[in-house]
Amino acid sequence: MRIHAIQTGRVLVKQAQISGRGHGLWRQFQPVLSQQWAVWSPTFAWAIEHPEGVIVVDTGAAAHLKSLPRWHPYFQLAVRFDIEPEQEAGPQLKKLGIGPRDVRTVVLTHLHVDHDGGLAHFPHSRILADGGEIARTAGIKGALLGYLPKRWPQWFDPQPIAWQPAPYGPFARRVRLTDAGDVIAIPTPGHTPKHLSIIVRDGDAQIVLAGDTSYLDRPCWPARSTASAPTKMWPAGRWRISAPCVRNVQPSTCRPTIRIPPSGSGSGTPCSRPYPLKCAMPPPGRRRRRLWRRSCSFRHRTQATTAGRRGRGFRQSGPSGFSSSWQRRARSRDSRGSSR
Repeated sequence: MRIHAIQTGRVLVKQAQISGRGHGLWRQFQPVLSQQWAVWSPTFAWAIEHPEGVIVVDTGAAAHLKSLPRWHPYFQLAVRFDIEPEQEAGPQLKKLGIGPRDVRTVVLTHLHVDHDGGLAHFPHSRILADGGEIARTAGIKGALLGYLPKRWPQWFDPQPIAWQPAPYGPFARRVRLTDAGDVIAIPTPGHTPKHLSIIVRDGDAQIVLAGDTSYLDRPCWPARSTASAPTKMWPAGRWRISAPCVRNVQPSTCRPTIRIPPSGSGSGTPCSRPYPLKCAMPPPGRRRRRLWRRSCSFRHRTQATTAGRRGRGFRQSGPSGFSSSWQRRARSRDSRGSSR
């Protein structure tokens, strides 16, 4: 088998969408309200050359995404696309010698515009998606959630994936996409409630096409791993899918695994993040969450010189960071003790 990474242009989103800030509705509105942009990042589609036929995972972006609905605040204020028609998935597959009729199956991890934008190039393929994800795109609610079904081709009629109650590692369900069983789909909710990922088993290794389960690489791997995990774009290590439902779950028997970076992830590393990744995920416990919010608030603060509502008792201590009131009192006691 061969897997082709097809870059379909670039996308620019806000840093708040990558790292997540706040909670609840405030967190959801941050990509629109924030003024801090991340860096231009590639959007990908994937083509698996399999003996049973070519399988395309996501269709990437398309040139029509350069013009998005003006009434939608997210599309106008929080995302930008840079792609030309020759960069779409169809023309690039032709350069690889793969025609439209050679593509047996198209699997969509979810139905956001940067993943279903190139559907028009696959009129002869069987198209699969989660049934719940398809239902989410309907009506005004679907439009508010960022789906654009009116831009789908008229012939587009995706087949809902028939999940099988057969466990695969920590996942309770799966579905085989090939008769050989070496390409399977697993549910990885998080980015959307019905998001899915694809696992390609190649000998003793497996490759995870994880869609948008995570914009960053570090939450995808355990803090302690017995396998080597080189800091490359596609890090290898013990299998761990980045999704809220399986973040802390690891199968008892693991294979060497490569996780493919998602669309819009850039190099898979934080984009100009001034704080550790752990700030993006609140720890359990009321007191720990409160301390976590306070810590993140101060680490985001770069030019503050006076204490705010959350920063009471703190002041800027130079390039090294911030010092708290109890630290200042301790230094004062030490100085008084030494003077005596």
